[in-house]
Amino acid sequence: MSKQRVIVTGGSGKAGPWVIRHFLEAGYAVVNVDARQPAERLCPTVVADLTQFGQVVSAFSPHVVRGTTPYCGVVHLAAIPHPGGVPNDELFRINTQSTYNVFEACGLLGIRKVVAASSESSYGMAFSREVLKPLYLPVDEDHPQRPEDVYGLSKVVNEVTAQMFHRRDGTQILSYRISHVFTPDELPGVAARADRPEERERTLWAYIDVRDLAAACRLGLEKDGLGCEAIMISSEITASRLTSPELQRRFLAGVKDVRAPITGHQAFYSTAKAQRLLGWRQQHFLPL
Repeated sequence: MSKQRVIVTGGSGKAGPWVIRHFLEAGYAVVNVDARQPAERLCPTVVADLTQFGQVVSAFSPHVVRGTTPYCGVVHLAAIPHPGGVPNDELFRINTQSTYNVFEACGLLGIRKVVAASSESSYGMAFSREVLKPLYLPVDEDHPQRPEDVYGLSKVVNEVTAQMFHRRDGTQILSYRISHVFTPDELPGVAARADRPEERERTLWAYIDVRDLAAACRLGLEKDGLGCEAIMISSEITASRLTSPELQRRFLAGVKDVRAPITGHQAFYSTAKAQRLLGWRQQHFLPL
């Protein structure tokens, strides 16, 4: 029996290799589609410019990499990952055009499921000019998105683009609002700064271990009937040695709309939707 095949775009980046490994260990056949070859060859790579629609269609065609089994889904990670480094208009063009092309190609080729990387940055707090407080706590998927930067804006646009393609093609598209991603070797350094909460105020002290992100990506492609949803993928605890009530008193006292008690080291982003729709829970925690 043939293995199910998935595409991971951006598989040569930071999170991509971990996502690829996770799918391979779960018994999938994986193809990486990226603008460059990876540092380590884990699976076949198709080098393509995702801002060019023809190249995306070609890369996603089942016969390009040996085999005729259609792909069961795409994990779309490829993007400019943060503001700075390229001009704003180029960041917006690449992030929105590549995502449009991925969704369009999936509809054309009959690929029925996509997990797409959105970001906590779409809420606006991470890269705002002045410190921007959330409107209520805990922050969930219904919280208004208020970006003041082009990166966050590109993620909002991509989520709206996903809604259109779901309506038109019926593609199941899950936009993961991902917190700051760390690899296992980075976690000790994050833990070492856990007594400096002012450094992570803009991210509400949230993070995600790349292994937990990989598991969420697999679960998103394995679930049926989810339609088009934005889902927060973040830690269930904070990256701070201060308790969450202490962080509230020190940094979030002005946020009066608290819709559920936040106790212990509980995170300020809610992952209840990920737990309910995906059956996902955080498995890898900071060594605090």
